[in-house]
Amino acid sequence: MRPIATIRTGFPGKFGIPRQSGLVPDLKGTIVFNPEFRNADSLRGLEGFSHIWLIWEFSEAKREQWSPTVRPPRLGGNTRLGVFATRSPFRPNPIGLSCVRLDSIELNTPEGPVLHVSGPDLMDGTPIYDIKPYIPYTDCIQDATSGFTGSVSMHRLCVLIPDHLAAKTKPGTLKALRGILSEDPRPRYQDNPDREYGFDFDGYSIKFRVPDPDTLTVTDIRRIR
Repeated sequence: MRPIATIRTGFPGKFGIPRQSGLVPDLKGTIVFNPEFRNADSLRGLEGFSHIWLIWEFSEAKREQWSPTVRPPRLGGNTRLGVFATRSPFRPNPIGLSCVRLDSIELNTPEGPVLHVSGPDLMDGTPIYDIKPYIPYTDCIQDATSGFTGSVSMHRLCVLIPDHLAAKTKPGTLKALRGILSEDPRPRYQDNPDREYGFDFDGYSIKFRVPDPDTLTVTDIRRIR
């Protein structure tokens, strides 16, 4: 197999990326096809779908060996489950699957047809192997069970960004950043209230602390490009 495209997102590194697609709807991405696949005919009819599946490669999580068990972050990083019962990036084959909203299709750009999407959970430059339409009558299963994920409640943080720091960012960046931080990008086993964490997003260096279990405070925002 060979990649058909790459995605451009605001994440130059892995830290900070939402753990699942769709969790932060304000996140944007652009799918750019590799030269041999820049054919508008291949997208004919795709405009009729609101969402698409992306099949991609965990290109920064390759390992020579694989483990039959992994530690899902949602369980605090201390409980081991079978790799095939999780969405861990450390798999025998580093294949990812994400459902994203298809915002628009541009057919005539200097790079050929491009897709604009919302809610990606991919690092900038991630190779994409296939794109398929999301079909509600088969892909949405009403009585599906959710395994261990159903027993762990979703806990979103209150995000505090001082006005003088918020003013440094673009409106779209700020809205997406609030969504990213509310999901608590820290490893679940780290809860030191004095520790400062950081990651890069959309051309900014972001620093933050989590002084209590419900609140995240941004401590610095700097433009890096």
